[in-house]
Amino acid sequence: MPEIATSHKRSGTKAKILKVATTLFCELGYKGASVRKIASEVGIRESALYNHYKNKEEIFLEVAKNIFSSPFSLSSDEIRELASRGKPFLQKFTMQYKMLTFDKNNENMFRLLMIELMQNKKLREEFMSEFHDKNIKLLSEGFFIMMQNSLIKSSDPMLISYEFISTLFYLRLQVTLLRFDTLPTTNLSTQFEKHVDFFWESIKL
Repeated sequence: MPEIATSHKRSGTKAKILKVATTLFCELGYKGASVRKIASEVGIRESALYNHYKNKEEIFLEVAKNIFSSPFSLSSDEIRELASRGKPFLQKFTMQYKMLTFDKNNENMFRLLMIELMQNKKLREEFMSEFHDKNIKLLSEGFFIMMQNSLIKSSDPMLISYEFISTLFYLRLQVTLLRFDTLPTTNLSTQFEKHVDFFWESIKL
């Protein structure tokens, strides 16, 4: 029992470190959020933080991994079932992508990540693996299932995936840039759904 309790405590502390670090990275930037500051906000000694993470970069990459993760929180079976119905697959993916886009905490971290991508090779690798590759693979599988079910025109699933997600990514970037200058983003809210409608009409049989 003591070992289980210790394990739960460690996982709880680790989760708290990530939560605090995410807030501090958003508020202070990567350079401004020191390990000492993170530990202080968590309520532990700096030396204790190193029991969970070896350095600040490792914490940052873990936070980034969560931000970059695919918005599609469905099992493989659910994805196959949804893709077999065509457009609902794209609607579900886009809805979750949109939720991430307009999430304030996610948006602030996304802004920081766009800056740090140019300076951190490991972060670029993380981005390509956790965001780009996984999303393209997921969408490609969905489009391939739609082709098998004669729902859409036969084409290269990967190329279609690039075409579909590129607009979503641009909308996400546009929302981030507008909010950075405290400009309204209301008119962009419906663009996600409009993109799905337009895209579906161009590929369906």
